[in-house]
Amino acid sequence: MKHGLSLLAGIALSALVPGVARAEADPADPVAQAPEAVGGDIVVTARRREESLKDVPIAVSAVTADTLKQQQIYAVKDIAAYTPGLNINSDSVGRAFVSIRGIGTTLIDTVQPGVGIFIDGIYQPNTSYLNSPLVDVARVEVLRGPQSTLFGNNTLGGAINVVTRQPGNELEGRIDGAWVGSDDFRSLSASVSGPIVADKLQVRMGAAYHHQDGFQTNLLAGGDQNPLTQKSVNGTIRALPTEWATFTLNGNYDRVRGGNTPYFGVSGPTDYSLDGRTNQRSLATITYKGVSGKGEFELPGLDSTLTAVLAYNRRNNSASNDGDYGPVDFIRSSGDGRLTTKTGEVRLDSKWSEAFSTLIGVFATRSTTVQNTVTRVIPLNRVATATARTENESQAIFGTAFFKIDPTLDLSVGLRYDHQTLSASNAGSAAAYKANKLQPRATLAKKWTPDFMTYASVARGVRGGGQNGPGAPNLIYQGDDVWTYELGTKFATPDRVLSVDAAIFYNDYNNFIGQNSLAPSTTGAGFVAVNLNTGHVTSYGFEAEAHLRPTSRWRIDGGLTLLHARITNDDQYLAITGTHVSSDRIIFTPDWNFNLGSNYTMPLGDKALVLDAGLVAKGSRVGSSLDPNVSPRLSPYYLVNGSVTFKLARGYDIAAFATNLFNEKYIESYIDRSALVRAGLAAVAQNLALQGPRRRVGVRATARF
Repeated sequence: MKHGLSLLAGIALSALVPGVARAEADPADPVAQAPEAVGGDIVVTARRREESLKDVPIAVSAVTADTLKQQQIYAVKDIAAYTPGLNINSDSVGRAFVSIRGIGTTLIDTVQPGVGIFIDGIYQPNTSYLNSPLVDVARVEVLRGPQSTLFGNNTLGGAINVVTRQPGNELEGRIDGAWVGSDDFRSLSASVSGPIVADKLQVRMGAAYHHQDGFQTNLLAGGDQNPLTQKSVNGTIRALPTEWATFTLNGNYDRVRGGNTPYFGVSGPTDYSLDGRTNQRSLATITYKGVSGKGEFELPGLDSTLTAVLAYNRRNNSASNDGDYGPVDFIRSSGDGRLTTKTGEVRLDSKWSEAFSTLIGVFATRSTTVQNTVTRVIPLNRVATATARTENESQAIFGTAFFKIDPTLDLSVGLRYDHQTLSASNAGSAAAYKANKLQPRATLAKKWTPDFMTYASVARGVRGGGQNGPGAPNLIYQGDDVWTYELGTKFATPDRVLSVDAAIFYNDYNNFIGQNSLAPSTTGAGFVAVNLNTGHVTSYGFEAEAHLRPTSRWRIDGGLTLLHARITNDDQYLAITGTHVSSDRIIFTPDWNFNLGSNYTMPLGDKALVLDAGLVAKGSRVGSSLDPNVSPRLSPYYLVNGSVTFKLARGYDIAAFATNLFNEKYIESYIDRSALVRAGLAAVAQNLALQGPRRRVGVRATARF
């Protein structure tokens, strides 16, 4: 921690050398093209409309493309370090643990996400997409609090929307590369965009390759325990045949290979050993293929815009695991599967007068999952196979009305109705899940000055439930829901030197779908894995983002979350498992986290030197345990990142960078030995941990044209 503060102080002192007075940028100076002014007019689509970030009465963060590059962010999950309220951990390339403000916790990929994941506004039905690479991305928007009225029924915690760059009339391109020697970290990406027919037909292509060995070595099976290799390509064609119609066609392909729950045995939650022994490396390969089409039609006679979207996505996965996570060759497992999703949506955005507008629409999606697994008990020479098929269908109608009560006072009221059905072959026809849900939202916003706004909102969010397999005492588990109450403010000084967004919130969270568990099988033989409702959760707290520009060349950014999220009743968990939860805290969710960064541009004639430093900190978390008397506690950690970039003329950059500069040791994910004990593997049971990445120091370069 002291090293991190020292580094930030050093960057601050270096920024003060040229003088504290705020200088005006010279438009002819290429150095003046440093990061945009604090409080700049960033356009977001948080309400399915293009609006200025500072005018949207929602707690929303926009992580721009520049920030993604400066902080070495290569996957969606990594934005959590720079977004208040968002918490993402991952123990596999195929899944991620995600929540916002302690709400929408998703730990297992068979549970529907509680935080909605979208790419260009198109819903992604599984948390594995959080591990997808960021290719040719313009920004990532994170909306906090239920977003059901506009984004859907699985956004009770919030929504993450990845917005890709769109083609235009100018021919442009760029190439980015990075290399680190410590774990053979390599990254290369390129994009090109331009017109085929000016003003009528435009195209954009992007591709990326990323590889890292990771820092953990399997001393028994040999090789890297948690590597990662990503290969991605996407393309967009935009046609503008008339002034009133725009058609966009997008396609993407991603191939990701890496660790699949690659845990090693440890002595406890403060054991930071990198190396371990299992009989085989646990690895998975996932491919994503997708195509989407969007039509946007201006209806001037109605002063409306009609948007229609169709999308098809397919995920194929294959994996193998050491099932007992230890050196004794007892259980090995493997599997493969596919997830196919078809989505359609139509929206009509109408302006009825200067004071009244509406956004209404319909939505439908269908997801089909087929999963095959093979489990081998080596000492007994026994093989067990299983096949599961799940179909999830959802239809919705939604609408929001926007009222301008007076020039400074706005009211928006929305409602969404969802109908969802889910069936699974392994649960039997008697276990079909159906739900009909209403999700309202109301927001009142007051603009006291052009640069100072306050708002109050109340919203309900829901998530669909699901089914468990044969032998589960709960073939069905309910969906969970939350009522969120929020007060927020957005403030900027008239000269935009300082901007602050802040909010306080209270969440009343029912039928919480939390940690999965092992429950006594109804067959009378052993335990069976189940997803289940835990009970009631109360969550409240404070979050803030601030951006300060002391001079025209120096920018300071920061974010803070203070959260109290506690399980206040676990009767539902007790009824299924026969035990209480091990802690009233939500696993892997800290009570606080913050980030602080400094970026200074030093002019050197027609070139520039950019100094960037940042501190990311996360408070203590509880790990997973099925023993009601054990609550493993993971220590807080502080990560220091930084870079020195030499910006050459004509769009060339070269930089030296570091992540986790002081080699902080921390655990990403932790499972207490009680999970293996409950599964009948007491003889080989041990605590399991997945370590966080250690220090990387490397170089990167960018070329633009």
